[in-house]
Amino acid sequence: MKKNIAIIMGGYSSEFEISLKSGQVVYETLDKNKFNCYRIHIFKDKWVFVNDSNEEFPVNKSDFSILVDGTKIHFDCIFNAVHGSPGEDGYLQGYFELLNLPHTSCNMYKAALTFNKRDCLSTLKPYGVKTAESYYVNLGDDIDENAIVKKVGLPCFVKANRAGSSFGITKVYKKDEIALALEVAFKEDDEVIIESFLDGTEVSVGVITYKGEITVLPITEIVSDNDFFDYKAKYLGQSQEITPARLSDSDTEKVRHLAKKVYQALRLKGFSRSEYIFKDGEPHLVEINTVPGLTAASILPQQAAAAGISLSDLFENAIAEALRD
Repeated sequence: MKKNIAIIMGGYSSEFEISLKSGQVVYETLDKNKFNCYRIHIFKDKWVFVNDSNEEFPVNKSDFSILVDGTKIHFDCIFNAVHGSPGEDGYLQGYFELLNLPHTSCNMYKAALTFNKRDCLSTLKPYGVKTAESYYVNLGDDIDENAIVKKVGLPCFVKANRAGSSFGITKVYKKDEIALALEVAFKEDDEVIIESFLDGTEVSVGVITYKGEITVLPITEIVSDNDFFDYKAKYLGQSQEITPARLSDSDTEKVRHLAKKVYQALRLKGFSRSEYIFKDGEPHLVEINTVPGLTAASILPQQAAAAGISLSDLFENAIAEALRD
């Protein structure tokens, strides 16, 4: 019997448009001979099933079911394609876990932890994971720009602590630019992390659970046409994404080993994509994404293809792993 798969997409953050594209790719890719696929749009004002005629049917939040033409439909598995809140920060994971519904992402606590850059980097430091120098600011704090510059130097990055797709990030070159950069970051989150600039080769490493085994995918080198790997570089083609990365065998092994170590230390499941910058020959962790982009332009699908894993195989495996747990 075919499994009923809810592909959730959208979300409450600035990433909702990217999420809709990711979810649509999953919907178009999954084999309809194997799965009954349902596009579920998750927004603050509505949770709805959207059929091929773009008709909307409300989701019953008490059991995450839908009623279509008098038939109540329950789901065997949730394919999570919601970037940002509430799909990447633990809220939906906790909801589905309370309902005992299998889903393709990591569990509630690990999602919340990895989405919080400050907490995640702090958790990993005892494991010997190197990171940029950082300074933390919360909305309403008194801002000591001299202390910030003394701690992280210039240039530096001012980032929304809990946001993705480079929303709320500014590269700052002068002390008097910090205040405006904080305004930009606080539009996305009430917590900010300010990090030192790491000048080196930037790479992205996909780590997934594939056929029951933790698998490190081929590494992608990021060469942005812009000042850094911003939204335009990620989604509007203003970058080169070179897979496999142009690294020495030694550096390749270093970052592969580290990415797998991070995945294991955090006890992640499903998809992950972590970003690293080499400084003084050592990879420094920048951030981890547990619901990475799944569009044709996204890095993880490119890496899977380089490993000989098709999109359909990648997505079907995610469902199989979720149902295995």
